[in-house]
Amino acid sequence: MNYLVVFYSRTGLTRKVGESISDLLQCDREEIYDKKNRDGISGQISSGIEALLKKRAKIKEPVKDPAKYDLIIVGTPVWSMSVSSPVRSYLFRHRGKFKEVAFFATGGTGSTNAFREMGRICGKKPLAVMEIAQRDRADGEGISKIKEYIEEIKR
Repeated sequence: MNYLVVFYSRTGLTRKVGESISDLLQCDREEIYDKKNRDGISGQISSGIEALLKKRAKIKEPVKDPAKYDLIIVGTPVWSMSVSSPVRSYLFRHRGKFKEVAFFATGGTGSTNAFREMGRICGKKPLAVMEIAQRDRADGEGISKIKEYIEEIKR
């Protein structure tokens, strides 16, 4: 099975998790690049508002075609108990191209809502889901969760 790990990261946590998953699976990865500057408190506030309003962000054109992969692993930070607007844009842009999906979320509460919305957008039930909180990375629990998640995906 060939995998593609796709993620958006505003602060770097989702990137670290996505890179760890990709490294452990030895698979391709693609970062979603947002055209909007989301630095600082104003970036955080506008990101939360976009998530609440279910808006899509303007993203740079992805390079990899998800239709060429058996499983797409999509990662998002949780914004206002929802999927981030750049990931929402990616999922809408490629809807209908996903054979199988798995999701992961970082940052806090609301991942269940984010996963539900992600599945609805892409029209697929995920094979596996994982939430990584900031504290998981700090106390070393994150890598254990990632390894368990990968084992679940491979089953």
